[in-house]
Amino acid sequence: MKSAQASLKALEIARKRGSGFKEEEPLIVIPGTHAHILKDNEAISARGLRGWMRTLRIGRVLGLLSLYLFLDSYDIRATFSRRFAERKREEARRRGRRAQFQEWTRNVDRLILDRFIRVLRFLIFRGVEGSGRKEARLEKQAVWLRESLIRLGPTFIKIGQALGARGDLLPLSYVKELVKLQDQVPSFPNEEAFARIETELNRKVHEAYAEIDAEPVAAASLGQVYRARLHTGEEVAVKVQRPNLAEIIGFDIAVLRRLTELMRRFPQMNENADWEGMLREFSETITEEMDYVQEGRNADLFRENFKKWKTIHVPKIHWPHTTPRVLTMEFIRGTKVVDLEGLQARRFSPVKVNRLLVRTYLKQLLEDGFFHADPHPGNLLVMDSGRLAFFDFGMTGRITPRLQSLMINAFFHVVGRDVHGLAQDLINLDFLKPGVDPEQIRPVVEGLFQHYLNLKLGEVNFKELTYDLADVMYEYPFRLPANFTYIIRALMTLEGIGIVTDPEFSFFDTAKPYAKEFMLRREGRAFRQMIVDKLLGRETDGKIEWGKMWKLAKMAAKMYLEK
Repeated sequence: MKSAQASLKALEIARKRGSGFKEEEPLIVIPGTHAHILKDNEAISARGLRGWMRTLRIGRVLGLLSLYLFLDSYDIRATFSRRFAERKREEARRRGRRAQFQEWTRNVDRLILDRFIRVLRFLIFRGVEGSGRKEARLEKQAVWLRESLIRLGPTFIKIGQALGARGDLLPLSYVKELVKLQDQVPSFPNEEAFARIETELNRKVHEAYAEIDAEPVAAASLGQVYRARLHTGEEVAVKVQRPNLAEIIGFDIAVLRRLTELMRRFPQMNENADWEGMLREFSETITEEMDYVQEGRNADLFRENFKKWKTIHVPKIHWPHTTPRVLTMEFIRGTKVVDLEGLQARRFSPVKVNRLLVRTYLKQLLEDGFFHADPHPGNLLVMDSGRLAFFDFGMTGRITPRLQSLMINAFFHVVGRDVHGLAQDLINLDFLKPGVDPEQIRPVVEGLFQHYLNLKLGEVNFKELTYDLADVMYEYPFRLPANFTYIIRALMTLEGIGIVTDPEFSFFDTAKPYAKEFMLRREGRAFRQMIVDKLLGRETDGKIEWGKMWKLAKMAAKMYLEK
């Protein structure tokens, strides 16, 4: 007990020194300011030589990962570079001999760099690869990455879990290996866990719980879970946070922030992602995730949002046994949503379970503005009663009414095959880098959408689509907005679950009827309120969009006739 109290006291001192999180002060300091640079330096310097050694370890893993991914996708980049060079040569011919000579010298530089990169790839990947050798090499790299992230600790396990849902960023071999981080993370000693419980609840373990298992039933990036029973007889799950977590994560984020500062000096590394914005969002989310009281509040809010849905269950939080670092909740038994044999043995349809899951996310995104941001299979169980249970509300996302409205507009344009409107949606949703003239890229986006929106789903060549999108993202000033990081992560995770449960799964086709229903209810409610306000002479900033109302009326009529 004394050792646990001493470690907690040391952690509080570390927080006050700026190396971790403070309860009363957020970690995030405005990037680029003198204050944030000082805070990062203090956080790293406070660790002395060990701190700088850890910085080098982190930099080595991230640097090697970036190098492997760059070399693996270099052929695609080289193709884009050749197209770019051809356009530049054509422009130089029209400008005269001097421009042609300048472009020729630039092309020589490109060729030298291309040869250097190809030789480097040959040496690192050990020669020319066939498809079998390449797959074996990717699998070996994926195992290295997973093991490296585990050794780096909680922050990077959490990052690895997020990357495990990003099939758009990583090779499939990486994704398959990183998925193991969801439920195959080493646990920490029981003695430390039980000492944390006693310190947090201010009583002995046997006084808090009538019984508690000797070993955890699960270990995750930030904590581990034990099955226990209260003295009132209720079976519960007790989640205990890892030791010194705030200090470790605070330091790691300081290192990552310094690395993003370094990346800012190399614009080509920052072209298609807002790394600073993503790190800011990750920091805010993981700060909230480390507060188990906030996680309990998130669970209560989610339960309130779904109180009329009899098919959804959220475990009850036992507040007398919950603190910022210990969470006690109802213990739930059930079958994972991707366990097809288990679901069928209990006579549950995997396809129906998946459709229910999609419906819940449309409600979260389009109605509630509050969503579970980590819907991996370990956080979803089908109970014996047939209800779908959601777990782990540490990572949640919030959507502003403005963003919801923009997303609904985009859905209208997809349904109506309005390519001009979709191009404008990308601009409104900040998928363009700041300062770019939207008119320059609008024709490119409209041409891409026009081609694919006119195809039926079965006619879409997804490999071709991937290369076309990569071409556009590489050559034009697009980026992924930070506020879409967790939305896209959640949707891609859902799509992965959907494909496992139903090989013919299409997220858009599955979502379309439910999305229309949610949109009609939401937009219709807003429209009725606006009409009432205008009739009663109330001040309102809203402007009635009669075009949208007409589309809503047609959609409602079509849905009614189809029933």
